[in-house]
Amino acid sequence: MKASEASQGRTPTSRLARFAPGLPVLLGYRRADFPHDLIAGLSVAAVALPVGVAYAQLAGFNPVVGLYASILPLIAYALFGTSRQLIMGPDAATCALVAAAVTPLAAGDPALYLSLTMAMTALAGLLCIGASFLRLGAVADFLSKPILVGFLNGISLYILVGQLGKLLGFPVTARGITLKLVEVAQKVDQTHWLTLAVGLGTLVTYIVTKRLLPRIPAPLVALVGSGLVVALLGLDARGVAVVGAVPGGLPVFRLPSLSLAQLEAVASAAAGLALITFTSMMLTARSFAAKNHYEIDADREMAALGAANIAAALSQAFAISGADSRTAMADASGGRTQVTGVVAAAAIALVLLFLTGPLRYIPIAGLGAVLIMASLSLLDVRTLRQFYRVNRFEFGLSLLATIGVIWVGAIDAIGVAVVLALLHFIRLTARPSAEILGEVEGLPGFHSVARHPTAQSHPGMLLFRFNAPLVFFNATHFKQQAQAAIDAAGPDLKWFVLDALPVTQVDITAYGVLADLAQTLRARGADLMLSGRMTEGSELRKSWGISKSLVFARYFPTLEQAVQDYRAMREAQRAEAGTL
Repeated sequence: MKASEASQGRTPTSRLARFAPGLPVLLGYRRADFPHDLIAGLSVAAVALPVGVAYAQLAGFNPVVGLYASILPLIAYALFGTSRQLIMGPDAATCALVAAAVTPLAAGDPALYLSLTMAMTALAGLLCIGASFLRLGAVADFLSKPILVGFLNGISLYILVGQLGKLLGFPVTARGITLKLVEVAQKVDQTHWLTLAVGLGTLVTYIVTKRLLPRIPAPLVALVGSGLVVALLGLDARGVAVVGAVPGGLPVFRLPSLSLAQLEAVASAAAGLALITFTSMMLTARSFAAKNHYEIDADREMAALGAANIAAALSQAFAISGADSRTAMADASGGRTQVTGVVAAAAIALVLLFLTGPLRYIPIAGLGAVLIMASLSLLDVRTLRQFYRVNRFEFGLSLLATIGVIWVGAIDAIGVAVVLALLHFIRLTARPSAEILGEVEGLPGFHSVARHPTAQSHPGMLLFRFNAPLVFFNATHFKQQAQAAIDAAGPDLKWFVLDALPVTQVDITAYGVLADLAQTLRARGADLMLSGRMTEGSELRKSWGISKSLVFARYFPTLEQAVQDYRAMREAQRAEAGTL
């Protein structure tokens, strides 16, 4: 098809779909999907309502704000997202990060607290959208799984310890996990036993419902049950703290009112928030996409997260992310398209318009119990054990990320996680493994002599593999490993063959190291050879203005060819020696 024909074939809808991937689904919606999306959307709303109320409490807001964060962001994601199942909304880790960042800046001023939160949420959204235009969706892979698991484990402990005061019925004002635990221990004699009973009752209801009735939203049952107990027995008049009056109606759009200095104060926290929320969201989105056999676009997902966060900020709400529990509910309930999220948003909006009255009886201890269960869902001990069995270094990274949250707090721990990721990357790329290869009977190809003690090498020939691009920050390491292999090979070494397949890039610094290595080999009566990437090597020399190789004596398309040529050369030498 010609370009002109292709452009004529583009409809307005297809052009809009480049920016709003969900639009074609909504415009071409099939009636057959609606019963499934309706049931799934109502099921999601049943989970989102109590969780939104609880997470608003965690973020330091009136419960209604958690419902605000569960309406417009869902619609924004339905338009801009590429996942059929993903549900956006308040997230335990995100709320903890928001509270940790904004609380010290607001100094107890509720209006300033809201403005700072809205600004941080909007900035995180704008950063995500900007990053998507730069095609930085790969940043989702920046925090390795061990680091992210460790960070979320730390956030889990941060949230859990923060709810102890609500469960016991007294305020805890200290910051940081350790100081909070110390304060709780000092105040334990102030426990309000009726409040503790309500909280423990909510916990038991949650656990029993989740185990015996897994298809019914456990948070909804637990909070409705505790609210009924408080209302029927009048426990709010006996010292059990409750949510109180919840204003009805939909959110009013507004912009945050902040000075430039206040905006700058939340900018770094917004960047960290964008990184963590996007990484966490992509883990959820990718897992459900793999389960249901479809693809998602990381760059567009980043833009969708940005749009959803801007929608949350305009709704006077806080930052949101991909919600794994609500996404799992959408999937388990048979949701087929993004309309599931739209139905859930509509259901929550109806509750805000007509059913906010009963919310006033929800006990704070009940919310604390639900948040404790949410924090435990973030705690991933099983994967931590797997890290310990498979790779002790990765296990140590995960523990360091957890300790970072405990030691420096949730927000500063983002920096710890980023530093750990950079150090991990540097370790993998600056000190990659180097292997001497040999042939193993019964196995095709060439294999590491260190891992295969029966591997056979050829006297006078060294097959060397460097498992990384060869660039300035690992060139010295390469030279050291190669020199050690040369020394171990002894004076009979004639051919040093570098397997170039893992070496996806060579820079000027590395080329100089290769030249030095070739000179060292020539002084010993040996030659440096290259196997593989012949075309790339030729193109690289041309780009540097080098007419022929100053480094490699010969090139081979494969290691097999190099071995065959070496054998032929040795046989020819033996034959020649036999005729003399």
